[in-house]
Amino acid sequence: MKQTKIVCSISDRHCEIDFIRQLFIAGMNVVRMNTAHATPDGIRNIIKNVRAVSPHIGILIDTKGPEVRTTDLDDPIQYKTGEMVKIVGRPDVKTTHDFINVSFPEFACDLKVDDDVLFDDGAIDMKVRGIEGPTVYAEVMNDGVLGAHKSVNVPGEHIDLPALTEKDKRNILLAIEEDIDFIAHSFVRSADDVKAVQDILDAHHSDIKIISKIENQEGVDNIDEIISFADSIMINRDELGVEVPYQDLPNVQKEIIRKANDNTKEVILTTQMLHSMIYNPRPTRAEVSDVANAIIDGVDAVMLIEETAIGNYPKEALETIDRIIKYVESQNSLTENDVKNSDQKMSIAHVISLSTKHIIDSLDVNNIVTYTKSGSTAKFIAKYRPKVPVLAVVPTKEKARKLALTRGITTFIEPKTLMMDEMLENAALYSKESGLAKEGDYILITAGQPDLGKENTPPTDFVNVRRV
Repeated sequence: MKQTKIVCSISDRHCEIDFIRQLFIAGMNVVRMNTAHATPDGIRNIIKNVRAVSPHIGILIDTKGPEVRTTDLDDPIQYKTGEMVKIVGRPDVKTTHDFINVSFPEFACDLKVDDDVLFDDGAIDMKVRGIEGPTVYAEVMNDGVLGAHKSVNVPGEHIDLPALTEKDKRNILLAIEEDIDFIAHSFVRSADDVKAVQDILDAHHSDIKIISKIENQEGVDNIDEIISFADSIMINRDELGVEVPYQDLPNVQKEIIRKANDNTKEVILTTQMLHSMIYNPRPTRAEVSDVANAIIDGVDAVMLIEETAIGNYPKEALETIDRIIKYVESQNSLTENDVKNSDQKMSIAHVISLSTKHIIDSLDVNNIVTYTKSGSTAKFIAKYRPKVPVLAVVPTKEKARKLALTRGITTFIEPKTLMMDEMLENAALYSKESGLAKEGDYILITAGQPDLGKENTPPTDFVNVRRV
């Protein structure tokens, strides 16, 4: 079985139960919903259909986050090099050739002369030549066509946008209401942006996990504090590549992956993984290498976007990336020296987790079974990238879904509180039922810390190796 997880974007226009089931069988672990396109009713329909397929599929929803976009326009606008235009923060006014209106009213306040304003992921570059009040005077630097609601980036400048839009807040409340598993917060610049989401979740006693999307230079500059506050990290190379020099992007990607691994935070890589398969039944050789290198670098998950949301070959794209993952994992493995522990003094859970890594490296063990109430012990074990799959036995389907992004983890739902002898005996049954072990195989069994002080709760700090 593969260890690296796969996230698939699903459109509310194509989210039939049979389609989702096909993707799940083909290797999908998490469904991602894009709030920029889906309506609240469409989101609810996706959720309903996903949960009808399997309780183990995680569900992820995006926020828009602190971004600037162009406004509506009647028809795409052609620009020629050397033309002069005005850029104004008027969210409710249509864009014309001479007046490009953007979604942030105070846009001009954070700009200075000679800044580059990049539209549509850098497709059009305009140089700031002057600023008068709310109006930015800019020169077109290359020919291009501008459409409605296209991205606006100003590399090197901090645009003082709020962390959450009103639509974001409504979608977070919808996520809480529907018990969605992950919120991917877009354009995270600092820990404060993460806290803005967490404050809403805390106010509603929600345990939804926050994925911080790294999409701009500020996010890269503040990556250490972002990792410390976020539950997971997503590297969006599309937007990130607009602000970070393209030649720096591979090293930035590798460094973020390393830091997330070291801090036991899942890291997801996205954008153009198999972009050509939107229109073609086979990937390019460069795409295959890209996916392979991401796996070798240590990502927990990769994400397909248009390939599964609107592409002509969604199932084929998923099967392709699944096949690449399995082959690369069979040929490459991380060692314990590849992942460092950031804590000077390790917790009991950390020690047990690291010990499982050393044991299975010395024994012919087929899989690890770990009993975990919160999922933390399973995450710690996964951090050290064991060469065998981890079966996390959790008490609820909600806890199972929270592990859907973590590399190498399969889940089994056991709602009963088991005593020690039951844990040891049942572990073999769970492994066989999950297809991870058969009669005569060895498995390693461990568990996290007990809930001290509670009656009838067994002591579960142990490591045990036994034959199925």
